[in-house]
Amino acid sequence: MENSAIKGRRDREEPYVLDDQVGFVLRQAQQRHTTIFAAEMIEGLTPTQWAALAKLEECGVCSQNRLGRLTAMDAATIKGVIDRLTVRGFTTIRPDPDDARRLLVALTPAGSKLYDRAAPIAALITQKTLEPLDERERSILVALLRRLA
Repeated sequence: MENSAIKGRRDREEPYVLDDQVGFVLRQAQQRHTTIFAAEMIEGLTPTQWAALAKLEECGVCSQNRLGRLTAMDAATIKGVIDRLTVRGFTTIRPDPDDARRLLVALTPAGSKLYDRAAPIAALITQKTLEPLDERERSILVALLRRLA
């Protein structure tokens, strides 16, 4: 007797083609961006470290938990990112005086200087990632991705 799942795949009018699947194409685009990021970004910053620095520059001091939410990182990931940035002298952490269970994260002066040096490079990375697209296509792509996020 034939497995119905296998039979179901064979009976489809349109075959499953990996290259046409959104997850596969998104992963390829992410790999392109990650490769460009690694080649261009200064100080060995990772995309998650850059996201944390950029969001701290934008928002100022905030809790580590909130920073994780703002940068789409879970609690363990943001903790590791901030620990590494703190060891390098780019961020500081301190207990929140209003809630000792909460940690507040801030950029140090060195972190702010790093942000100032890295921001134009990050913009260039975005430009290189989107280079195959014209301006209209870039806007549409980003708008559509925001709807999916």
